[in-house]
Amino acid sequence: MTSHQSSSFERGTDGPKVILAGLDGSAPSLRAAAYAAGLARRQQSLLAIVYVQPVVMAGTAMGMPVPAAAPDGLAEDLIREVRASAERLRDLYKVRWEFHTFHGDPYSGLVQAADELTADAVVVGASEQAGHRIVGSVAVRLVKAGRWPVTVVP
Repeated sequence: MTSHQSSSFERGTDGPKVILAGLDGSAPSLRAAAYAAGLARRQQSLLAIVYVQPVVMAGTAMGMPVPAAAPDGLAEDLIREVRASAERLRDLYKVRWEFHTFHGDPYSGLVQAADELTADAVVVGASEQAGHRIVGSVAVRLVKAGRWPVTVVP
């Protein structure tokens, strides 16, 4: 008989320590955050809710990325809305959670967030944009990256 060494982590038994939920204010992202909150509650994991604020390259003399200018403070309004949604989820599911804002395109921002927050799993909403069926959605790109288990919520 061959003896097996025991490891400190066994997939499927230890469960995730950090579940990242991408939230942008869309209905699918709100459903994804609610689903992730339920997972976090059951697994006793930390729920990391992440909003990625878009950036634009134009607009500065040095070509440095700057937060996208939104008419009438739309970006700030969305951040407040996302924070309010996060508060409602916390009250509903009674989970440990953190809210983070990253800057960039949604895919790169979520990858950066997952790396920095050492996420064990990523939960995102399915894209509502028709063009993503051809080019590929953020969710599909995250799955193809193959770095974390990714759950896509319709």
